[in-house]
Amino acid sequence: MKKSSAEGKPERDGLNQRFCEVMDKKSPIEITLTERDESVTITQWVYQTLRSAVMNGQILPGRALTIRELAAILDVSPMPVREALRQLAAENALEIQGNRRVMVPRMTAMKFSELCEARIAIESHAAARALPYIDNDRLQQLRELDRCIDLAQEEGDLERISILNQNFHRALYTANPHQVTLPLIESLWLQLGPFMRLATSKLEEHYVIDRHNEAMRAIEKQDALALQLAISSDIREGFAFAATPELLHRFIEQSAAPVS
Repeated sequence: MKKSSAEGKPERDGLNQRFCEVMDKKSPIEITLTERDESVTITQWVYQTLRSAVMNGQILPGRALTIRELAAILDVSPMPVREALRQLAAENALEIQGNRRVMVPRMTAMKFSELCEARIAIESHAAARALPYIDNDRLQQLRELDRCIDLAQEEGDLERISILNQNFHRALYTANPHQVTLPLIESLWLQLGPFMRLATSKLEEHYVIDRHNEAMRAIEKQDALALQLAISSDIREGFAFAATPELLHRFIEQSAAPVS
């Protein structure tokens, strides 16, 4: 995760305003729709669309949805939505309740901590294993993604910050042509996705050092240990707003508060 600017009140106000908008679980859900390729079935497209929506924080904790509502948003029949939801429920990304409503599974402080620690362990490993394969083209790609994250932060675009941050990490790990960890990593992103957009709004309070720059300097020096430390710190400091059990519990309760 990139740091937010420590100066510039308008940027802080913009992020705080968007945080309040994110917490409004009565607001209409907005899911990014992409054009479906002819080789992709409707069910596959619905699954990929909803999976991206969860991972990118478009479906918020505490926001109840119905199959009919999702079908209307995606402009499809309920059947492919049901099938996609079954797959996402199997991945612990969404939960289908008895009243046919769909919600992000309830998070606990212990589960949240386990997911974050798992990210640190797996992603620092993936980064070190990718290091020998990162050529100049891949490094330039990382720099460009880093630049785009800076622009998104200046605009206070929480969703774009999250997406670009994932792209940065994905580009780093997939430099390794033999990597097998990306599905595991994306599974963790999927379970944390609904909370990451909320976390992004609090970055400026806790994320002071630009760990992406540290990671790229480590790549230039071919220093695996420094790269692992940069990635570990990047993930840990992204969640520093919930660094104590009390703060973490407060965040979980706030983000999962039911709609009245």
